[in-house]
Amino acid sequence: MSDKPVLEVDSICVTLGGRRILDHVTFDVRAGEFTGLIGSNGVGKTTLLRAILGLQRLDEGHILVSGSPISPRNRSLGYVPQRIVVDPDVPMRARDFVALGLDAHRYGVTRRTPRQRDLVDQILHDVDAERFADNRLGGLSGGEQQRIFIAHALIGQPKLLLLDEPLANLDPKSVQEVVALLHRVARDYGVAIVLSAHEMNALLPVMDRVVYLTGGRAASGTTDEVIRSEVLSQLYGHHVDVLKLHGRVLVVAEPGQENQDIPEHATLTVN
Repeated sequence: MSDKPVLEVDSICVTLGGRRILDHVTFDVRAGEFTGLIGSNGVGKTTLLRAILGLQRLDEGHILVSGSPISPRNRSLGYVPQRIVVDPDVPMRARDFVALGLDAHRYGVTRRTPRQRDLVDQILHDVDAERFADNRLGGLSGGEQQRIFIAHALIGQPKLLLLDEPLANLDPKSVQEVVALLHRVARDYGVAIVLSAHEMNALLPVMDRVVYLTGGRAASGTTDEVIRSEVLSQLYGHHVDVLKLHGRVLVVAEPGQENQDIPEHATLTVN
């Protein structure tokens, strides 16, 4: 891993509808690192990803990707959005959707060169999608579609890959497979990965860093540095306990504070 950050988020603030969504959020991500962006619904995860993509205006602070200011057309960025609705009747093969990532910045139909076709085949191989590459995209399972969406984002050879809730609505087996795939992508491609999720347990075996977001504020660092009672208590503004049981992390709210934005499925409520 390089010591030079691929992504630098420096004290950014975002206000929407009169509400401060992000409040001086700061963290960085390096090449080959797998970073989990953890938080419950409404804490600003998608807003933060949109800011990194250059789609959300900042009130304060700045963001650099590969040392350059953010831009929606930055080719160093790959993105898998939270929801991609695929009409099952659209006659598009999975491999054709992946190939669109080669020239998403252009209009019209492009004739593929042999080198481009080879690149599509290589990406499909790398995400273990060869067996269904010629199937209709809308007919694939949720886990299979996620592999194709990741391939589509990777084919432009980004240095930073952002994924907004890619594990939502997947069965446990598919969650494990997608997490293992992304860990391999980070390692083999040297891509910095930022993946948003409600909870961190599925990511614990592979996360290099965590950005824990709540109330517009964030704590970042390694899992051991961030997922500690004293750190999260300061972040939430009230006492929480962190329990580690059978390889899982449980964040425990004090009585009366059970609904204070603690991520779902990572929480044990005290009655």
